[in-house]
Amino acid sequence: MKKFAENFVWGVATASYQIEGAWKEDGKGLSVWDVCAKKPGFVKEGDHGEIACDHYHHMKEDVRIMKELGVKAYRFSISWPRILPDGVGKVNQEGLAFYNNLVDELKANGIEPYVTLFHWDFPYKLYQKGGWLNPESPNWFAEYTKIVVKSLSDRVQYFITINEPQCFIALGHETGIHAPGLKLSRKDILTAGHHALLAHGKAVQIIREYAILPPKIGFAPVGNPGIPEKEADMEAARKATFDCDADGIYWSTAWWADPVFFGTYPTPSDMDEELKEFLFRVTPEEMEIIHQPLDFFGVNIYQGRTVAATDTKPGYQYVKKEIGYAQTAIKWPVTPKALYYGPKFFYERYKKPILITENGLSSMDWVSLDGAVHDPGRIDFLTRYLLKYSQAYQDGVELMGYFHWSLLDNFEWAEGYQERFGLIYVDYPTQKRIWKDSAYWYQKIIAQNGI
Repeated sequence: MKKFAENFVWGVATASYQIEGAWKEDGKGLSVWDVCAKKPGFVKEGDHGEIACDHYHHMKEDVRIMKELGVKAYRFSISWPRILPDGVGKVNQEGLAFYNNLVDELKANGIEPYVTLFHWDFPYKLYQKGGWLNPESPNWFAEYTKIVVKSLSDRVQYFITINEPQCFIALGHETGIHAPGLKLSRKDILTAGHHALLAHGKAVQIIREYAILPPKIGFAPVGNPGIPEKEADMEAARKATFDCDADGIYWSTAWWADPVFFGTYPTPSDMDEELKEFLFRVTPEEMEIIHQPLDFFGVNIYQGRTVAATDTKPGYQYVKKEIGYAQTAIKWPVTPKALYYGPKFFYERYKKPILITENGLSSMDWVSLDGAVHDPGRIDFLTRYLLKYSQAYQDGVELMGYFHWSLLDNFEWAEGYQERFGLIYVDYPTQKRIWKDSAYWYQKIIAQNGI
């Protein structure tokens, strides 16, 4: 592995509901996840995020761990209902103080804060008013954004608006396996997604208007790139990466990224009357709001799919996985080339520096008899992926940095505490933090800038 650029940013990432705990302390309001996690069977083993990693009370310890790791930046999300218990209106000053103190602690330890405004913990009070289906939801998000920016932007320059709209729209509003646990019609799902994109655009406008330091802004969709089976399949893989069909429309990266970067929705390959009606209703004024200038393309990449070219529509097919293919503990395939072709294709299309806002794996981690946590699988996985990411840089892709998911083992949404993604092992009954072997490995990689 060759060095990355001298200004390459090595970081770690987390999300508020997954680590903070303190679910109703100091004036915090309820989120949809606080409510849904209490439903029998919604989360495996009846788990919830009421304590999680108790980061709310272990914040300084966790920042010390980051400093020792040597990370240059920390991507964290802000809990909207911790700032605004009702989603709008009166500000909870104690909640805001927590994030001010976190930013101060990071800056004091030489760690650059990257603030994600929305990582799925939507205020329950606003859900009761229709949530993302309410046409006022973009304005609610703008109000929240303004409070955060005016409070933090004298020290924070990097902002990410929304995280993985594919997940909180599709899993939260179509299949119902994530909060708010809805199974809506396609018409309503399209509307909710459109409002989320309008919220993104309004947030960008607010950040640019009110930020004290010159801001750098991006967003973070899921990226599941096509991987060419052989060199002749390159164009087919590129097409698969950005294709958009009616059935899988919510998972298409282009469905979310094209409006943001180009100001237009992509045309699905099998356009039907319902989609035509939706696109007809979208106004040029709305697309202008969504289409705000961004500084980087953040993307969460864990896996990709191998693609071969065909002579029939749509011009590609997915290649069947080999028998016994490598997979992580959460049963996601190990596809290191995703961290080459994803950045390559996204950079070619959107012409923005690439920031990997999440990458990592759930592994079978436990405390060994010697008291350590040995996770050679994670080290091997990250080595393979970062080698491909480094190759993308060598081949001319402009890379901003890499954020490992995650700093800590944490609450993994509907999977509860069954999956461990962290560099740092969390013993939940005692809240003890234990460095895994991969944490010491990542420490060395950072120190050597990727050699």
